[in-house]
Amino acid sequence: MTQDSTADWQARPRVSLRLVAQAAGVSIATASRVLNDGPDKASAETVLRVREAAERLGYRPGGAAQALRRRESRIVAVLAAALINPVMATIVASIGHALRAEGLVMALCDTHEDAAIQDDFLTEMQAQNARAFVLVGAVDSPGLTRLRAAGAPLIFVNRPDPGPAPGGAYVGIDNAAAGEALARHVLALGTQRAILLHGSLERTAGTERARGIRAAFAAVPDAELIAVEAPGLDQLTGGLQAMAQVLSLRDPPRAVLCLSDALAYGAWRGAREAGRQEGFDLYGFDNLLFNDWVAPWLSSVAVDPAAFGPAVLAQLPAPRAGSRCFLPHRLHLRPG
Repeated sequence: MTQDSTADWQARPRVSLRLVAQAAGVSIATASRVLNDGPDKASAETVLRVREAAERLGYRPGGAAQALRRRESRIVAVLAAALINPVMATIVASIGHALRAEGLVMALCDTHEDAAIQDDFLTEMQAQNARAFVLVGAVDSPGLTRLRAAGAPLIFVNRPDPGPAPGGAYVGIDNAAAGEALARHVLALGTQRAILLHGSLERTAGTERARGIRAAFAAVPDAELIAVEAPGLDQLTGGLQAMAQVLSLRDPPRAVLCLSDALAYGAWRGAREAGRQEGFDLYGFDNLLFNDWVAPWLSSVAVDPAAFGPAVLAQLPAPRAGSRCFLPHRLHLRPG
């Protein structure tokens, strides 16, 4: 199809059910029953007239209307907190691939960590009778609270439900276990002192990662963990600024455990600009897809991104509030 013919097709007026009914000489209600296989449709002759008229006019039932009648939809609403984050973009790509393979349609929104944007999209998708709501990094909001209370099918991915009580299923890394595993690895190397470099710990994935790291260090006598917070939502800039605090310490620990690879990137740049990058071993989470190319100095804990799509799809028939699907994680060690 050429660009012009595509534009012509898109410009054609949509054939309404009213036009089909008029062409067949029946009421709108009768035409609707025939085309949607309703009970007591009509006589065989009427059914034939309605279907012939629909075919001749090129009538196509509205997906939303059919979904409302059948209480089902092909639409799955996917909300990502920040698609500029390559981790979220990779997870969303995996989810989209899995949905397409099952004949489902992904409606995608980048919320930019903004509760108002999130709620606008949730409201619109609810009006479209979306089959489920998949939130890759949710923020708490009035709209999410309403959906949670209504028992809507919610799936939280890689970041737990930000509400006071779980309102949907969780799919992703076991953040606490992953944090503890990373800390145990560092401690096993003989490290007794480390920096915990983190962003916001207000109901984020980092909250559980930090809990696991702290638990591992607390179990080792005389081990010291120094927490340094990266300001703001921009983790690259926040990591850079947090590293300035680390460099200001009289005797900074060599090991720097960052709660995301983006924070580690910022921290490494801060150390490099000070000419001190050789003095630190950096660790992160997420194992960004280009780490092997540009960050040979960064070891990172992560889940295989391809695992997210099938795991989310498996929850779709009926995501259960409070259920957790932990995907296996591993530590990607790099000698740099």
